[in-house]
Amino acid sequence: MRGFVRAALNAVRPVDVVPSPNIWHWPDVYEVENRAQDVHGALWSALQSECPFAGLDVVDIGCGDGFHLPLFASSARSVVGVEPHPPLVVRARNRVASLSNVRVVSGPAQRLPLDDGCADLVHARTAYFFGPGCEPGLREADRVLRPGGALAIIDLDGAASPYGPWLCVDEPRYDPAAVEKFFADNGFSLTRVVAEWRFERREDLESVLRIEFSAQVAERAIASVDGLSFPVGYRLHVRRKPTGLIV
Repeated sequence: MRGFVRAALNAVRPVDVVPSPNIWHWPDVYEVENRAQDVHGALWSALQSECPFAGLDVVDIGCGDGFHLPLFASSARSVVGVEPHPPLVVRARNRVASLSNVRVVSGPAQRLPLDDGCADLVHARTAYFFGPGCEPGLREADRVLRPGGALAIIDLDGAASPYGPWLCVDEPRYDPAAVEKFFADNGFSLTRVVAEWRFERREDLESVLRIEFSAQVAERAIASVDGLSFPVGYRLHVRRKPTGLIV
């Protein structure tokens, strides 16, 4: 997955934003991808089990064009989407224009334009937090969380077939075990989740795989999938901010 892997590998660079080669360039295809992902709600069930957010204040880092914001807004007290890419900020604001408890702000994960202690849940899904190099974002998330609040990071599981091996073949420098160790060493729990990606049309499936992988890997992936769906493994990493002094 070009966007995921390159962002992971580039996280150590001293830059504010690593451009995403999928949603930044093909937002309409990425919309199709978002609709196809997790058709049974496995990720949402896992997130709500670990971090119930009904009636609470939620921040979604790297919210893209805001696809997940209305889902949070359906039960959260307030939702703030944070996105660094200006065209996606516009798309996200248009998406949530009718929702009174949602706003979208422009900014990077390393410098959230938010007050201290304003959130009960900080969420990021396949955005910025890809392992070593994301420490500035971890510190910012802790800053905006209230005591007892949770930081929930969802990334792709490079060890889960078939998607994980496609990802690792596309970029052999990416080490899923090293990323997993990074989050464990930084105090995160781990929940593995398998979601189903299901498309309405074969051409949609093929278009999505072609924006996620290099040409050679995309064609191999397309050839290996029969029908309109396939499983994708994810990891849900959760860390709570302490409620008192740690002695």
